[in-house]
Parts: sequence; structure tokens; C-alpha cells
Amino acid sequence: MSVLLLLVGFAALTVGGDLLVRGAAALARRIGVSPLVIGLTVVAFGTSAPELAATVASSLQGAPDVGVGNVLGSNVANVGLILGATALLAPLAGNAAFTRRDLPLGVGAMLLLVPLAWDGRLGRLDGALLLVALAVYLTLLVRHDRDALAEEAGPDGPGGPLWRSVGAVLLGLGVLVLGADLVVRGAVDLAAALGVPERVVGLTMVAFGTSLPELASAVAAAARRQGDMILGNIAGSNLFNVLAVLGIAALATGLPVALPEVGGDLAVAVGFSLATILAFLAAGRLGRVAGAGLLAAYLTYVAALFL
Repeated sequence: MSVLLLLVGFAALTVGGDLLVRGAAALARRIGVSPLVIGLTVVAFGTSAPELAATVASSLQGAPDVGVGNVLGSNVANVGLILGATALLAPLAGNAAFTRRDLPLGVGAMLLLVPLAWDGRLGRLDGALLLVALAVYLTLLVRHDRDALAEEAGPDGPGGPLWRSVGAVLLGLGVLVLGADLVVRGAVDLAAALGVPERVVGLTMVAFGTSLPELASAVAAAARRQGDMILGNIAGSNLFNVLAVLGIAALATGLPVALPEVGGDLAVAVGFSLATILAFLAAGRLGRVAGAGLLAAYLTYVAALFL
């Protein structure tokens, strides 16, 4: 049964990712917003929905280690697995906003968890602060990108009818969430049968499953040469995972966070992002060699968790 859930989930993710990228690209053209901003907002928020659902559910069910591990593991997977695998398929050209603003802000958001969780938990006030930080970021992002807005398009603008683009985005998101849910269910069942600890389940099985929407949409975007949308999706997802997912979970129930236990995983997540920033700054792109290095480092990290 677990294997069947995984297979059906993977199929749904493939279909949903293609629909989402098609709709998001058309929406960007239709309203005159850059693909990077669409990736940082619409696509990132949608593909982070599984992380949000899994983290809040695990918190409500008394398994906070799964939720916190899911967020950190997803951020590692977003960079190591998704950017690494995507760069192997099609090298990614550098983007100044991604390298100097969005990915560093993701690092800052993760480091912000250290003082907030210093007392051993993320309380409701901490959750509210994370959500306020997200709101400020989104407001500044839209203002900064305002110059990229095109003149108001007619009902049959360059991206096609608005309702068609929005419908494709919503349908793609729905299929992605369904697929991710099936994959997570199957993966958790398999992990439970193997007797794997909750923290490791969150960092690996659940994190991989909830990152599959990002992977599916990134592969679909790579096939359509939408590099900026890939970068925006990854940077936006990492920010949403920390600021929105942990923020909402903490605001809803409060989250125990044992820094001595998750500190190493947090350092790994930060390290992957910093390595990616350095790769872009050094070469101006993320080529196949760098992609292979990120992917190898991710697989090594996952293997080490089970040793």
C-alpha cells in the first residue's frame, strides 16, 4: 500500500508541477510581473503548502520534532537536492536579486531561529514576529519590483485570459498538494515500519515528500527554460518555510525546539545556502559541476542521518 501511495503521489506531482509552471509563467506575462517575483510569491507559497500542512499537523498531534525537522530538512533539500538536480539538467544563470538578496534573507531567517528558540521553544509571540517579518519582506519585494509592472493588459493580453492563468495555477497547486500528501503518507508508513526516529523522519522522509512540489515545479520550469522562476521558487520556499510555516505553527500551538538537537541540522541548512551563494558569486552561474557537488553533499547528509 505504501508503495502504491508513493507511485500515485509521484504521478500527481509531475502533472501538478507542469500545470503550475505553465500557469505561473502565463500569469507573470499577463500582469507584467517578473518570473522571479512570481516564483518568490505565488509558486513558493503554493509549493510550501505541504510543509505547512505537515508541520501544523505534527504539532497538533504532539510530534513537534517532525515539524521542525521537516522545515530544516526541506530547506536543505530545496538547495542540495532541487537546485543540484536542476543544475545537472540545465545550468542556471546567476540572478543578482537571488544571490545578493533573496537567498541571504533565507539564511538570515534561519539564523533568527537561534535567539527566538533560545528558551527551548517558539512561542506565540515568536510566531507573530516571524509572520510580521514575512509581511515586511513581501511588501518590500512588491515595491522593489514595481518598475517591472507592464502597462495594464487587456483581457486577451500576452499571457492569455487572466482566468485561464489563475485556474492553471490553482489546479496545479491542488494536484501538487494531493501528490505530496500521498507521498508523505507512504514515506512515513515505510519509515515507521523501519523504526526510524521522529527527527530523522522529519529531516528525510517528510522533508523529501513535502519538497517534491518544489522539485516537480523546478524540473518543469527547467524544461521550459524558466530559470528565474526556479531560483525564486527555491529562495521563496526557504523563506516561507521558516517565516510562514514555523510562524503559523508557533502561533497556533507553540513549538518546543531543542537547539542542542537541531543546531547541527540548522547549521547544515545554512551551510548549503551559503555554498550556493558562493558558487553563484564565483562563476556567475550554477553549472553541472556545482550541481553535482550540491547533490552529492545532500545524499551524503541524508545517509549520515541513518548511520
